[in-house]
Amino acid sequence: MGFTSNLFNLVGLVLLGHAVYSAHEHSSQNPLHLPSSPPSFSPLTTPTSTTSLPTDIVLETLFSVLLISTGIVLGSSSLRPIQWSKWAGQLEREERVKKSVKEIREGTGNPYRILEERPGFVDVRGKRKEFMEWVRKGDDLAAK
Repeated sequence: MGFTSNLFNLVGLVLLGHAVYSAHEHSSQNPLHLPSSPPSFSPLTTPTSTTSLPTDIVLETLFSVLLISTGIVLGSSSLRPIQWSKWAGQLEREERVKKSVKEIREGTGNPYRILEERPGFVDVRGKRKEFMEWVRKGDDLAAK
């Protein structure tokens, strides 16, 4: 859905730009209504416009935001399951667990792989197995 989402985004941005320009032009054409008496110059009182935007500009703004939101949703990737067990099971079924950090950053693979492998720690079970094999080989050599 790449073309459709890009088209929605483009049309929405054009309409939003036009709505912003129209609102600016509308506000610059209508002068501020200042009171007839001279204002007291305090930082808390500022002249404000008493006119509101026309309905067509408001509707155009809302429609353009709706188009842009729709385009973003259509262009996004599919959502993953929230529960870890479902996601891990899905990855194992697909047999696509990626091992590089680059692919993990792209959003594929097991993001906890680095924590599960513990690359900075010694594999105690593996070392114990190697030691037992070494002891057995030593026993075999001593028996001969």
